[in-house]
Amino acid sequence: MARPLRILYPGAFYHVTCRGNAKRAIFLDDSDRLRFEKLLSASLEMYHVLLYVYVLMDNHFHLVVQTKHANLSEFMRRFNICYTAWFNNHHDRCGHLYQGRYHAQLVDADNYLLEVSRYGHLNPVHLKTFRDLSQNARWQYIQRYRWSSLPGYLNEKLMVKFVNYNLILEMAGGHRAYKKFLMDGVKKTMENPFDKVRHKLILGDIDFTDKIKRKHVGQGSMREQPMYRQLVATHVEPTVLIACVSKVLGIGLKGIRARSRSGVERGIVAELLYRYSNITQEKIGRLLGGIDYSAVSRLRCRLRQRMESEDDVRRKYEKAEKSLVNCQM
Repeated sequence: MARPLRILYPGAFYHVTCRGNAKRAIFLDDSDRLRFEKLLSASLEMYHVLLYVYVLMDNHFHLVVQTKHANLSEFMRRFNICYTAWFNNHHDRCGHLYQGRYHAQLVDADNYLLEVSRYGHLNPVHLKTFRDLSQNARWQYIQRYRWSSLPGYLNEKLMVKFVNYNLILEMAGGHRAYKKFLMDGVKKTMENPFDKVRHKLILGDIDFTDKIKRKHVGQGSMREQPMYRQLVATHVEPTVLIACVSKVLGIGLKGIRARSRSGVERGIVAELLYRYSNITQEKIGRLLGGIDYSAVSRLRCRLRQRMESEDDVRRKYEKAEKSLVNCQM
């Protein structure tokens, strides 16, 4: 089966869903949901992805995210692998957890982000079992629903660090206005915004769709959009970055590529390449001596863990990062 087309570019907004294999549950208890949130938070930080909405249902989940570096595929691959591995180990099972790969629609944020956020947050009361309940009963239930980003949108005290609330709240006009917007969605028969998806990929008006088709579809691999990446991030040429950082770390290119060397230096180079050169982990692996993208992911993950517990590692990373400013001058 052919893989679905991914339209990837810096700054893109997506609605992402994953469903359990054969419609089976992907969350069996609250420990699963808590672990899911923890892994989601770590993956968002690692891949510099912004999360606006998340909703966990028994057999699927919804995310509304924005990618700074055109890396939705890398982000979702790592995140889904991590949660599947944990779930299988925790419940003593094996095999696929999800039904195929994730589904993603590109979202025209200016026209549809607010509507998509409401539809996602009200997803728990879209189920058939809630159709016969009164509007008040549905509203009371949705306010008590714990496993989504909604609590932070309704109450500032319930905000969590890994969700970005400001953009949607600004669009709605604040917490109270967003609450009223949600209540209106419960009171009336709400349209499904995804009925308006064009080409099974894009939720946007005609102008937005035409713009995306011209710029990002049919131009080779959707994984690579360097021209647009430069619009949202400082860009440092990989060779310049490696030369600069290797000098600060006191090692040469051979030292960076040496697999026998401590992973700290290689992890620092990998993280800085990903953040400031805006290249894929696959390309980073080639620059580090021919390792695959999963090895690069592990290098970056271990670096972050050590930076949290070891001050000398964190200072070494910060020193290397600051040196990039001089490299660009």
